[in-house]
Amino acid sequence: MASGIKDKVAIIGMGCTAFGEHWDKGPEDLIVDAFEQALADSGVARSDIQAAWMGNALDDINVGNSALPLAHALRLKTIPVSRVENMCATGTEALRAAVYAVAAGAVDFALALGVEKLKDTGYGGLPLRTKGLANDLWLPYGSAPGSFAQLAGAYTAKHRLNGDDLKRAMAHVSWKSHQNAAKNPRAHLRKAVDMDTILKAPMIADPLGLYDCCGVSDGAACAIVTTPDIARGLGVANPVTVKAVQLSASHGWEMSYGAWDGSYVLNTREAARRAYAEAGVKEARKELSLTEVHDCFSITELVTMEDLGLSDEGCAPADILAGRYDSDGTQPCQIDGGLKCFGHPVGASGLRMAFEIYTQLLGRAGERQLAAPRLGLTHNLGGAPFNSVAAVSIFGRLH
Repeated sequence: MASGIKDKVAIIGMGCTAFGEHWDKGPEDLIVDAFEQALADSGVARSDIQAAWMGNALDDINVGNSALPLAHALRLKTIPVSRVENMCATGTEALRAAVYAVAAGAVDFALALGVEKLKDTGYGGLPLRTKGLANDLWLPYGSAPGSFAQLAGAYTAKHRLNGDDLKRAMAHVSWKSHQNAAKNPRAHLRKAVDMDTILKAPMIADPLGLYDCCGVSDGAACAIVTTPDIARGLGVANPVTVKAVQLSASHGWEMSYGAWDGSYVLNTREAARRAYAEAGVKEARKELSLTEVHDCFSITELVTMEDLGLSDEGCAPADILAGRYDSDGTQPCQIDGGLKCFGHPVGASGLRMAFEIYTQLLGRAGERQLAAPRLGLTHNLGGAPFNSVAAVSIFGRLH
C-alpha cells in the first residue's frame, strides 16, 4: 500500500530571484540566478544533480518550448530534463516531480526550477497568443478578473453578506500583503498602501478593484532535493522536509448545471484534505504556523482560508478583519507579500511560496521572520474556480 511521501524527501537548497520588471535580463539570466543561489545553499556540486524539471506555464513567451532552455542555461550535461505545465500550479508541479523522483529512489539529487519572463511582452495581463480550442469553446469571452468576481458574487449571496463588509475584508487582504512586502527585498511591489486608497481604487470586475488583483512579473525560483539520510551526511542535522504534496484537478463537475453553488473551490478542499492526511495534520488551525496561498485576487485568499479549513464557512471575512492572518496574527498568511505584492511569474510562483516557507523554517527571513515556525503550507490555484487545478504542499523540519 502507498504510504505517502512524508519526511522521505529533504530540501537542501533553494534560491529565488527578485520578482519584478527585469528589462535587462533574459529568462536564462533568471534561471542561472535562482539556480546558483540554490546550489550554493545546498553544498553539492552541479554534477551531483541527476534529474531536473522546469516549470514554465507560457512556453511560447520568451522562454521557449521543452526543457532545453534549462539544460542550456545551467549546462546540465546529458541528464534527463523535463518541462511541466499546470497553469498557475506549474511551479509546484515541477517540485512535485522532483520530490517524487527522490522519494521513489530513482535519483539521489533532483532539481526543480520555475521561471517566467512576462513583463517585456507589452501585455498588462497574461500574454496569450491564442486561447486555443478548449478555451474558445468553454470560455470565449471570459477573463481572470471576471471569473473570480463571480466567486465573490456567489460567496456574498450564499452567506448573505453585505457587499460593503466583503469589500472591507478583501481590502484588508490586499493591505496586509502590501504591508508585508514592504519588508521583503525580493518583492515586486514594496510600497505600503492605506485602506482608503484600496477601497476607492478603480473597479476592474465588480466587486474587484485595482488593488484586489495581482499583476504578473518576471522571476525564477529553484529547489534542490535529496533524501534526509543524504542530507544528514552533508552535515544538515535537521533538514527541512516535505510533509505532503497533493494536487486535485477539475473533471467537469463544477460546470454541470446546478451541481455547484460557485462560492468555494472544490479542488482546494480536496487537495487540502489529502495533504493533511499525508502530513499527519489533525488540527490545521493549531498546527500550521504560516501559509502562502494563491491570492491571484483578494477574494481568492479569503475563500481559500475556508477551503483549507482555517476559517469556518462564512467566517473568513471576520477572521481577516480581526487580524488573524496578519503578520502578527495567530496564523500569518502571505508573510512575504504573496502573489499580490511579491509578484506572479506564473511558472515560478509555487516554488516562490516553498522558498518563503523554507526560509522561515530556517530562521533566515530577516525583518519578516516569524517566531519558531513549525509547519508551513503552500497553495496554488490554476485556472478558474469552475475549472481549476489546486495544489497543496506542507513543509516542516525533520525533527
